[in-house]
Amino acid sequence: MNIRTDTIKTQVNKDKKIAQLFADVGFVSLCHTGEQLCGDNVEVVRSTDDTSTVIVLADGLGSGVKANILSTLTSKIISTMIASGLPLSEAVSTITATLPVCSVRGIAYSTFTIMHISSDGKTRIIQYDNPGVILLRGGKMVEFPYETRIIDGKSIRYSELTLEKDDVYLLISDGIEHAGVGVSYNFGWGRKDIAAFMAPYTKANFTAKTLATILSAETMRLYNGNVGDDATVCAVRIRERLQINICIGPPRNPDDCERMMSLFFSREGKHIICGGTTSSIAAEYLGKPIKTKLVYHDPDIPPTAEIEGVDLVTEGIITISRVLEYAKNYLLDNSSYEKWSYKKDGASLVARMLFEDATDINFFIGTAVNPAHQNPDLPIGFSIKMKLVEELIGCLEEMGKKIKVNYF
Repeated sequence: MNIRTDTIKTQVNKDKKIAQLFADVGFVSLCHTGEQLCGDNVEVVRSTDDTSTVIVLADGLGSGVKANILSTLTSKIISTMIASGLPLSEAVSTITATLPVCSVRGIAYSTFTIMHISSDGKTRIIQYDNPGVILLRGGKMVEFPYETRIIDGKSIRYSELTLEKDDVYLLISDGIEHAGVGVSYNFGWGRKDIAAFMAPYTKANFTAKTLATILSAETMRLYNGNVGDDATVCAVRIRERLQINICIGPPRNPDDCERMMSLFFSREGKHIICGGTTSSIAAEYLGKPIKTKLVYHDPDIPPTAEIEGVDLVTEGIITISRVLEYAKNYLLDNSSYEKWSYKKDGASLVARMLFEDATDINFFIGTAVNPAHQNPDLPIGFSIKMKLVEELIGCLEEMGKKIKVNYF
């Protein structure tokens, strides 16, 4: 009986450990020089019950508009079908019927790489004519086995792996491998060179988006700024889940202050308070003083404050506006990373906590109208504040964060 109980406990602990893992996904694409649309496309589909994540990188034949349409169709069709639980053979057959082989070159109109991550800690990797997926584990490249399957005449590489914390998977299109051909390398830099370059960065606490940004920047450098082929990198970093709680604005009904704070501080994880009035409510609830700071780390962002029991206290609308600006850029080329990645102003600190640290974010949003925002000399109104917050939530969801919103 004791043996069985221990076995059950071990399985529960194992399941809990697996459930704590999260797939952080980030990608960056470089267009072929002279083209405005990239011929590669990445689709990420997370199930509503958080039990699976499907990532598809498709590379359309050629470049420009036609290649973009082909890769978009491929990635959307495959990701939707796999996420819906349909078998791989059916997804590939659908693509085969939809996108025939080029009659001139005799090659597929679109190649693809699929990574299907399940809640049981397993992942399936399916590759068709794209460069092989690079797995970096413990700062070293790990070669993993695959079997070859023939589906509708196409040779598909199929692998099943068990995820480990801090694994980094790099899904790339051939434009990444071709970088430096005839310049830095005779035949491009290849998977082993790419792995050697990225290995040191995987040991740092960089997000998947930042890792993808680093690799794409090096690719651009190897091309000497003249990209000879559409180049896309999709980085997947396996990490533990971390919850962040952020409270913005006082509740509409003053009688709800204690209930709002009680729920906010009862949640596990770090706690961020944004706004002067909200800070006062939190300080009163905790019975702790607000320690204001007078140091402007950024002349345009108000200083932060301190309350014992709160991880970060910032000003409200101006700070959130800057965080939203960083979030929008993060979803594009992440060029603002150099600004918020090390600075100590409130907006940079919030950005690092939400973009880099958090996997799950709970928003506690007060809907009271701030009298200070009714000043006709200030271009800030209640509707603008709510719009900023809702836009930020949308950006965070697009980053793959799991969001819960509570209004008061």
